[in-house]
Amino acid sequence: MIEIEGLTRRFGPYTAVSDLSLTVGKGEVLGFLGPNGAGKSTTMKMVTGFLAPTAGRARICGHDVESDSLAAQRLIGYLPEGAPAYGDMTARQFLAFIAEVRGYRGAEAKARADAAIAKTELADVLDQPIDTLSKGFKRRVGLAQAILHDPPVLIMDEPTDGLDPNQKHAVRTLIRGMAAEKAIIVSTHLLEEVEAICTRAVIIDRGRIVADGTPAQLLARSRYHNAVTLVVAGTQNAQILSKLKSLASVGNVEMSKSGEHIQLTAFPRNGGLPIEEISALAVKEHWDVKELYAEPGRLDEVFRAITTHDAARKVAVA
Repeated sequence: MIEIEGLTRRFGPYTAVSDLSLTVGKGEVLGFLGPNGAGKSTTMKMVTGFLAPTAGRARICGHDVESDSLAAQRLIGYLPEGAPAYGDMTARQFLAFIAEVRGYRGAEAKARADAAIAKTELADVLDQPIDTLSKGFKRRVGLAQAILHDPPVLIMDEPTDGLDPNQKHAVRTLIRGMAAEKAIIVSTHLLEEVEAICTRAVIIDRGRIVADGTPAQLLARSRYHNAVTLVVAGTQNAQILSKLKSLASVGNVEMSKSGEHIQLTAFPRNGGLPIEEISALAVKEHWDVKELYAEPGRLDEVFRAITTHDAARKVAVA
């Protein structure tokens, strides 16, 4: 439903996006990640037709974004960064205007707007000017206009920016509920968003794709994948450290102070899963264990390792 081939954008001598290619199919929620300045927003602007590429092409459900732009844009719901709107309009007036721009009239226009309002929980602020709304409500107005025409393709830049935890949960539930029938790209800085709603994640750095996989596949690249953390009484730390290091399934152990307790993290040897061996040892040795758990991995650590440049990259990956 979304096809990107060799997409490139240069601004004078600076290349913001370089030969980027990917596809997104129906039912996929793609998390689009990267450090500031990596080219995320530039890519999204090209895919939605708001910025012409220097080279390459993008297609939406088979329609070329440059040569068949109106047909492509009819199929897109776009939530850009900042969610621009007419601040002197109320939320109700703005969504009625968007319905008209989208070609709806009369009862159908009202039904479309009402459905978007209900999905984004805007009923309490409908008659307030948009300029007077909080950042979170402004974001929800922007989301409402993006989904009003029930498009098959949704492209959203930081959809939960400015929302409180309850609002984030509601928006994530909405996105998951729509996902089966749509192709969705979510650009975000929030790594928790990837684990919460995305079926796939792409990380870009300096305008190029540096990782592409499911959240589980990215977590498996973390040095913390399958690592086991124990929190124990501080008086036992020397004995436990020695015992953990002696296990065949454990590569190395890191130790730190956690209040009155000691936290030890045992990293697996050769991608193993040492949780059962460590649990059995803790029972056998009668350790006073306050916590014991295996980690799936840490996306933030994977992200840093992938997007840390040059000499620093070697240290982060080691």
